Amino acid sequence: MEKMNQAMEKVRMLVGIEVEDEQHVDEESSFAFMDDFNRNCTLSTKQRLYGFAICLVSGLTCTLMSMLVFFNPIKFGIAFTFGNLLSLGSTGFLIGPKRQVNMMLDPVRIYATALYLASILLALLCALYVHNKLLTLVAIILEFGALIWYSMSYIPFARAMISKIMVACFDTEF
Repeated sequence: MEKMNQAMEKVRMLVGIEVEDEQHVDEESSFAFMDDFNRNCTLSTKQRLYGFAICLVSGLTCTLMSMLVFFNPIKFGIAFTFGNLLSLGSTGFLIGPKRQVNMMLDPVRIYATALYLASILLALLCALYVHNKLLTLVAIILEFGALIWYSMSYIPFARAMISKIMVACFDTEF
């Protein structure tokens, strides 16, 4: 039992589940709402891991199931985008919503986050309101590219490496 508790402590430290000292809340902070939300939504480690697993598996399932309706871009766009949102939300269970938002708004990845969220909105707009298959397909391709770029922002030097490869292959820079 002792080894299991030590292993859980290591997982908590790796994932960042440690409960931070939130007694000193700056009321003038722009994230005062997130502070209140974090204080009121305390989950145990087991609940966080279950929430993460359920959201991640649901998101991956939606994304993979969207391949079944690939030739209907509107249904594909909705299923693919919903899967991406579930997968993105799954990490909020692990690290908490405040830390998730702070990481997304980090100066290193603010543009990648903005592009990714805008492409999600564009894909949903094209699929739900415009009902144009070609525009929906273009929006999904943009969303997929933005997802890759956003994901690469969490890997040190990955975006710089991709830019160098693009320059070498296509004589262009991103």
